[in-house]
Amino acid sequence: MRTAAPSLRLDFSWVRSLFWAKSDGRVKTLNPGPQFSRSMQTGCRGPGSCETWHLQLSVSGRHNRAHPPSRISKQPPRPRVLSGPKPPARTPRSRPGCIFQTLTNRAPYTTSAGGHNYCLLCITNQHSTHNQSPSPNMGTFDNLLLQLDEGVTGLFKQWNIWTSLIVTLFAGLITYQVSTRQDPDIHPFLLARQSQASPVRQPKESSVYRPQAAPHGLPLHTGLNVKDPGANKWAWGRDGDLRDIWRQTLAGVQEGDDKVAKGRILTVEGTENVKEHHLDALTRQINLIGQHLVDQGGNRVAVYLPNSVELIVTLFACAFYNLNAIILPFNQPDAAVIDMLRRSAADTVITAPGSFPFDVVAKNYPSLRQLVWVVDEGSKHMDWNEVPQGTGSKVNVATWQDIINDSPVEAGKTLPPLEDQSEPKDITLFWQQGPGQEEEMVKFTTGNIVSAIAAQLTAIPTARRLSPSDLFLPADSLANSHTLVLTLTALFSNSSVAFNSSASEAPSLSAILSSPAVSPTVIAVTPSALSQTHKEVSSALKSSTIGKDLHWLLSRSLAESGAFPESGFLINYYNQAFRPKFSGGKKLRLVYTAERINGGGKVRLSGEELNDLRLYTGARVVYALTAARVAGAVCQTNVYDYRGGEHFGPPVASVEVVLRDKGGVRNSDEESQGEIVVKGPAVAGKEAGLGVVARVREDHTVALI
Repeated sequence: MRTAAPSLRLDFSWVRSLFWAKSDGRVKTLNPGPQFSRSMQTGCRGPGSCETWHLQLSVSGRHNRAHPPSRISKQPPRPRVLSGPKPPARTPRSRPGCIFQTLTNRAPYTTSAGGHNYCLLCITNQHSTHNQSPSPNMGTFDNLLLQLDEGVTGLFKQWNIWTSLIVTLFAGLITYQVSTRQDPDIHPFLLARQSQASPVRQPKESSVYRPQAAPHGLPLHTGLNVKDPGANKWAWGRDGDLRDIWRQTLAGVQEGDDKVAKGRILTVEGTENVKEHHLDALTRQINLIGQHLVDQGGNRVAVYLPNSVELIVTLFACAFYNLNAIILPFNQPDAAVIDMLRRSAADTVITAPGSFPFDVVAKNYPSLRQLVWVVDEGSKHMDWNEVPQGTGSKVNVATWQDIINDSPVEAGKTLPPLEDQSEPKDITLFWQQGPGQEEEMVKFTTGNIVSAIAAQLTAIPTARRLSPSDLFLPADSLANSHTLVLTLTALFSNSSVAFNSSASEAPSLSAILSSPAVSPTVIAVTPSALSQTHKEVSSALKSSTIGKDLHWLLSRSLAESGAFPESGFLINYYNQAFRPKFSGGKKLRLVYTAERINGGGKVRLSGEELNDLRLYTGARVVYALTAARVAGAVCQTNVYDYRGGEHFGPPVASVEVVLRDKGGVRNSDEESQGEIVVKGPAVAGKEAGLGVVARVREDHTVALI
C-alpha cells in the first residue's frame, strides 16, 4: 500500500531553499523560491513500514542571525510499528541558521520563526501517481495557482539576455501601437456606400445615383434656405440668389451673445503688400458701378479681369441691378476675345489697361457701347477717358476710380430693397477646351449657381466646413464655375477671401503660397499645380533614405487606418525635416482641385499622389469632377477618404448621375458603366450628357474609364 505524502503550502518571504530530508540522511531538493506547494509520497508499503521525512528550510543570511530555530507548538504521536524491523533513528545534522522540523505523513504542525506564525498543513489519503502532480483533493483554484506558479518559475529559470531583448522589442512595438493609434476620421461603413442607387433602372441605363445627403424620395438641394427677417424659424426658407449671398456677407454670423463674426476681403499685391477692403466700401462700389452701367444703357456686361475684387463687385452689381454678367477667361488672344464678345452679345466691357485690345475690338466689334477701365495706383494720373483717334467708335469710356470718387460720399451706402425685386439675370461663362478648339459658352441661371453653392455647403462635414476663422484663396481662374462657386460659398460662410491676380498662373503651390503676408487655410488650385508640387517634393524626398521610408510608413498608415496623422513623434519629425516650407501655407487645412472634362487638362491625379499631397501639405484634399454645363462639381471625393484609387467620389447634392450605354460599353445588373448623364437644379438646361465614359465602383463612387 502506497500513501501520499503531505501537501505543503508555505509562505516565507525570506526562504532561500527548501528540501526534503529522509531520516537516513537522503535529501530530495525542491525548487527554490519564496512560495512552495508540493505533494510528496512516502515509502509506506504496509502497516508500520512508513518512512519518516524531514522538512528543512534554509533562510537568507540576513535572517539567520535574527531568528532562532522554530518551536513545535503541537507534538504529533509517533506511529506504531506492528511488524518489521524498526529503522534506526537518525537525526539529520542541523546546519547553523536553518529551521529544522520533523514531519510524518498524517499530522499538521504549526511553526514560528522571527515572531511570525506559519501553518504547515499535511493533507493525507491522496492517491497521486506522480510526485509533482496536483492533489485531487485540492480545489480547482488551488490547482490553477499551482500550475501558474510552476509556469512562472519555469519561465524565469530559462530567462537570459535574449529573452530580455525579445520582451523589450515586443513591449516597444505594443507601446508604439497603443500610443500612436487613432480612430478613423469617418466610419468605414460610410465610405463603403457613398451614394444611393435607385432600385429600378431603365433599359440601356444604369441605376440613378444620388448622394446620401439627398437620397431618393427627397428633393435635391435647390437653394440656400434663406429666411427673411420676421419669418417663422421652423419654416423652410427661400432658395435665394447672389444678392442674398452679399447680404449674408454683410450680416455676418452670430458668435456668443453680442459678438458678430464677419469675413474680410483682401487683395494680395506682390509678395509683401496686402490690402484690405472694407465691406461697407465694397457695398458702395456695388451700388455706384451698377447704377452707372444702368444709366449708360448697359445690359450685357462682360468682365475681362484676372482674379480681383473688381470682378466680384461687378458680379454682385449685375445681380442687384438686373444685368447679365459675362465672365471672360483672362489672358486670351485678341481673336478669341472678339469672338467671345460677339457670341455673348456684350455691350459693356470692364477690363484693365494693357490686357484688353481696345483698338482691335473697336474696329472689329461695333456693338461695344461702354468701356470701364480698372486702373492701378501707378496709372491714375493718366487720362483714360479718351477714345483713341482713328477708331471711329462711339464707345463711352470711363474709369472705375472716377465713377467711385466723383460720386457723393453718402451715395451708394444702402443696398436696393429686398421687396419687389425681379429675378436676377443669367451668368455666362466660357468653358475652355483643348488648344485650337472654340470655347463652349454656357448660360447659368442664378438657380444653377445657388444650387451648386448649397451642395458645397453640405458636401463637407460640419467640423470641416468653411467658417469665419478661415481664409480662402482662389488660385484658379474665377472664369471656371467650380472656382467661382467655391468663392461664393466662402463669402456666404462669412470666411475671409484673398484675391491674388497671379495665383491662377502659378506653376506650383510654392509659387502660390510664396507670400508670407497671408496664410490661407483653404485654397482652390489646378491639378497641374498640385502635380508639379508632387514632382518637386518627391524628387527631393528620394535623396533621403530616412525620409523616403518615413513617408512610406505614414502614407501606408493614412490609407489603412483612415486617420489623418496630425500629431505624434513621427509626424512631427517628418514635418520638421521633410515637409516643404510654404511661407504662406502654414495654416493650410483644405485643398480643392478639379478634373475638367474636355477642358484641355492633361493631368489626372492618382489616389497615391493625393495621399502624398496630403502628407506634403498637411491638408486634406478634395478631388472633384467638373463639366461645362454643370455649375460647381458633378461629383467630388469625401474629405475623409484616404483609401487611394482613381475615383471622384459620389455625386454632389445638387445633381444625380446616370450612365447610358455608349458604343461597346453597356450596363448590366452586375456592372454600371457608360456615358455620364447629369440631371438636377445645378445643370444648365436641367440635363447634360458629358460625352465621357465612366463606371460606378463597388463603393458607389464615379471613376472614369
